[in-house]
Amino acid sequence: MNKVLLLGLGPTALTALESLAQRFEVIGVVRAVVDGEDDRTLARRAAELSVPVLADVDPAFVESVVEAARPDCTVVSSYNRILRPSLLRRCPFVNVHYAPLPAYRGRANVNWAIINGEAEAAISIHVIEPGLDDGNILFQEAVPLGPDDTVSDVYHRLNEVQRRELGRTVERYLEGFAGRPQDGAESSYGCTRVEEDGEISWSASTTAVYALVRALAPPYPRAFTYLGTRRLAIVRAAPSPSGRRFVGRVPGRVVERSTSTGHVDVLTGDGALRIHEVRVGDGGEVVPAATVITSTRQTLGLRSADLLARIEELERRLGEVGRPDLPGS
Repeated sequence: MNKVLLLGLGPTALTALESLAQRFEVIGVVRAVVDGEDDRTLARRAAELSVPVLADVDPAFVESVVEAARPDCTVVSSYNRILRPSLLRRCPFVNVHYAPLPAYRGRANVNWAIINGEAEAAISIHVIEPGLDDGNILFQEAVPLGPDDTVSDVYHRLNEVQRRELGRTVERYLEGFAGRPQDGAESSYGCTRVEEDGEISWSASTTAVYALVRALAPPYPRAFTYLGTRRLAIVRAAPSPSGRRFVGRVPGRVVERSTSTGHVDVLTGDGALRIHEVRVGDGGEVVPAATVITSTRQTLGLRSADLLARIEELERRLGEVGRPDLPGS
């Protein structure tokens, strides 16, 4: 039986492991040990399959494992490190990329597909070559993107395709199937996303704001906005069904609030988003939006007036600390 090593840092690793274990001896899963539900689930499944989890994700460690164990193939399914050409020469490498290569090379492909309003996402299994997401395509399949799909929904569909196809695709490759070359002229790229990119611009369209909310649902840290200087993560929202037309429009302004259902409607650049649930700060509880947003005079998003007021308050307090005539000085 052929031996494979799996590099899997993200939410795609579990189905990759299960697919490969059906056809190969998996000699290890390279994955950082983090106390999250995905990590615990993968660790349990790896133990059931007698596959060790290798917690050192550094490329130098991966190279040492490849050199010592000499796998017939190393499979990458979510790994955010650069693999040096010297490592790629040690054995065949195959990558799972959740995008329709050669389009959407790079990072955050499922997030970008939702944000950009694509009709489909895709899984591409390809040979790894030194260029970014270059190499012959061994397998590719598209999945539809619905108007209310979250990133978790899309990952679930793509993961199921991976579970079905990855093992036999790698097997075909090792048996001599070369795949088809990518057309570099058709390539496009997605840049890395960081948490700060999740801030909502209320002047954007309702469709765009709703897409950002769906694209940054768990396992990502959620789209967010500000109420004054308090950060609000948007937990559950959808385009408002009210149908009211505003010809006097302040993007971010709260225009409806319901204490019975807990929702608030917030104006966007062309309509309104209905926010049902929010989380205040990093570790706050999930609560109905109307318990935090208390007035239709409030406007979401960082505003110059809010920042200036906070600066003035800080200056006032600093000035009082420095005055010797105050009691207790």
